[in-house]
Amino acid sequence: MSGLKVVVIGGGSSYTPELIDGFIRRAAELPVAEICLVDILAGQHKLDIVADLARRMVARAGVDSKITTTMDRAAALQGADFVVTQFRVGGLAARARDERFPLQYGVLGQETTGPGGFAKALRTIPVILDICRDMTKLCPEAWLINFTNPAGLITESVQKYTKVKCLGLCNVPIHMKMTIAKLLDADANDVFIDFAGLNHLVWGRKVWHRGIDVTTSVLEKMQDGAALTMKNIPDLKWDGDFLRSLGMVPCPYHRYYYMTDSILAEEQAAATAGGAGTRAEIVQAVEESLFKLYQNPELAEKPAELEKRGGAYYSDAAVSLISAIYNDKREIHTVNTVNQGAISGLPINCVIETNCVISKNGAMPLTVGTLPPEIAGLVQQVKAYEMLAVEAGVHGDSNKALQALANHPLIPSVKVAKQLLADLLSLNAAYLPQFKD
Repeated sequence: MSGLKVVVIGGGSSYTPELIDGFIRRAAELPVAEICLVDILAGQHKLDIVADLARRMVARAGVDSKITTTMDRAAALQGADFVVTQFRVGGLAARARDERFPLQYGVLGQETTGPGGFAKALRTIPVILDICRDMTKLCPEAWLINFTNPAGLITESVQKYTKVKCLGLCNVPIHMKMTIAKLLDADANDVFIDFAGLNHLVWGRKVWHRGIDVTTSVLEKMQDGAALTMKNIPDLKWDGDFLRSLGMVPCPYHRYYYMTDSILAEEQAAATAGGAGTRAEIVQAVEESLFKLYQNPELAEKPAELEKRGGAYYSDAAVSLISAIYNDKREIHTVNTVNQGAISGLPINCVIETNCVISKNGAMPLTVGTLPPEIAGLVQQVKAYEMLAVEAGVHGDSNKALQALANHPLIPSVKVAKQLLADLLSLNAAYLPQFKD
């Protein structure tokens, strides 16, 4: 059977049926012969459940794609055309720790930004670099599509320290586009958003509907309370005066920077005895329910309940990107890629999140130019943190780690940064081989 081989590392994830659904819907343009789901031994039970569901899905759809599973990553990567990474080092238990340990210092706990996101990055960087070493030997022409969070920071590690062809991807931009299309009662294909920034720190600078600038209309709807959030972020309403003065559409994750005190208060209340629990603890219950659904032998499609997990439009983003590369479509997609001067004022070799023309050669960023002062300072500060975090994660450099935390806008002082770093290194010692010496 000829066709593409797609390898999914973290194949036992509850998100995988979303990905399978995307390949099924694009089977006519993307001839996938094999989807190989890879996981570690601890995840084998979930991997088996997900693989069985995936096989039922492709069988019902009449798609000629073979679903295979393995714990042998090297064997899986042999001959791969595309590699999708969606793994979580330490699982949801590690995420739960990431969300809780900063709270005692009056700092937000979150899985992709602040000290929690930093912990996740440090755990993930050694693994992604190991995967890239295998890819260089076993499938040097394959594309790595990285969904593993923090997606921009992990993609920057790959871009700076490997030769693997890599694009980072997040469902936030496509989620914003689909939600804004609903707000406008418009077809999503008629909506174009001028995205620029960093992963989980991206703005819609302009929103266009059939060539007409409708940014003001979107901001007015948001001021009136229209929801523009995601399942894993508290739906706090935006301040109308702030949105009018900003003149751009912030992404849902901007709440962590623009509403820090309110979200911190919510997190602290949720983490107390009798509270709802952190997001990771809530997700653990959601996942338990999802995997019970997945085991139903009559289920042969992506269940609607999967959206509660926070992965809405994941398959649209991932599979359409893969198709754009494979079919040399020269379409515009929002991805994480090397700046190459697209955003002036940021290093040329850092990774940004922006609109790019996607072809068989990868991503060509559209020129953004100089960011306005309303957002430039925050972008530069978070990018400084990310660059330091990459160096800390690659080299196990505790000095860079301290500087990364001290530079992060959500951390109030060097004193707190030192306390957070000590806790972080202690809590994650089993997953941080680069810091052993």
